[in-house]
Amino acid sequence: MGSVKFEQGILGIHHVTAIARDPQKNIDFYTGILGLRLVKITVNFDDPTNYHLYYGDELGRPGSIITFFPLEYVKRGWRGTGQIDTISFSVPENAIEYWINRFKEKGISHRGPAKRFNSEQIITFVDHDGLKLELVASKEAENRKINAWKGGSIPIDHAIRGLHSITLTLEGYEKKVSLLTDTLGFSKIVNEDNRVRFQIKDNIGNKKDQTPANAAPSIVDIICLPYSHRGTSGPGTVHHVAWRTATNENQAEIRNRIVKFGLDVTPVIDRVYFNSIYFREPGDVLFEIATDTPGFLVDQESAELGNKLVLPKWLEPKRIYLQKTLPRLVIPSNENIGSKAQ
Repeated sequence: MGSVKFEQGILGIHHVTAIARDPQKNIDFYTGILGLRLVKITVNFDDPTNYHLYYGDELGRPGSIITFFPLEYVKRGWRGTGQIDTISFSVPENAIEYWINRFKEKGISHRGPAKRFNSEQIITFVDHDGLKLELVASKEAENRKINAWKGGSIPIDHAIRGLHSITLTLEGYEKKVSLLTDTLGFSKIVNEDNRVRFQIKDNIGNKKDQTPANAAPSIVDIICLPYSHRGTSGPGTVHHVAWRTATNENQAEIRNRIVKFGLDVTPVIDRVYFNSIYFREPGDVLFEIATDTPGFLVDQESAELGNKLVLPKWLEPKRIYLQKTLPRLVIPSNENIGSKAQ
């Protein structure tokens, strides 16, 4: 079968969620080193005694978002098969030298630049927990200038333009590819050694007149490593990737297709900022399908994003308890939240 044509199905990556250890070090790295905006400070709705931190562009637009569950007392995870191995960010072509110099200045260990698919330059590095990250420099980054956070620590001409792609490491291949192409709307576009690239069909080409919506990241690379060890979950590893779709109706259509493929899928879960469904693909990676709406302005104004602890209505009665339980944080605006906040 060829790739499925949706009227409006999956549009690309919505967000990627990873596991961290120390929430303050996490904030310092992703805002201070990488220059992303801290968009939302909330809690893990499934485990509200732990934070859930969101970073992205000015508004936390889908495709710019990386989020973290800081779990301070959990054993570190190890990358391996059955996982998202790498999270890649998009930067402009002329930004490579700037980032190399910045990483040297900040003492961030890195490799590269290296070429990939003859059109990208890659810098590989890790955060303080060992999470594997990349900066991918390409012409297409200029189409996403709206995703650069102008109020961050990085000059706008070199700033991160949101997510670029994710890389999965898997033992097998065929069932995963069938899910991507026959059910989720991806097409295989290129391969290099043991790396195979897939992209949402409607996003191939990166035309100059693309809007921020259809220029959003829609790339997934698969590396097949049949003889490698299985990954383990914990700080320094990715928890899941969320694919974006426009509406609840589109999400329901995709859910039906996933069920027909033979996979178990959760009911729709209200995540306040989007509605979500979850399922594990055949290689055991956790996938989410998240709606674009209502977004992060549903409970804060734009200027207030990321400046305080925000709780959903059903957790407001526990605010005092949670503020005493959660670690104190110093956020980029130098305001404090948490157990010692005023």
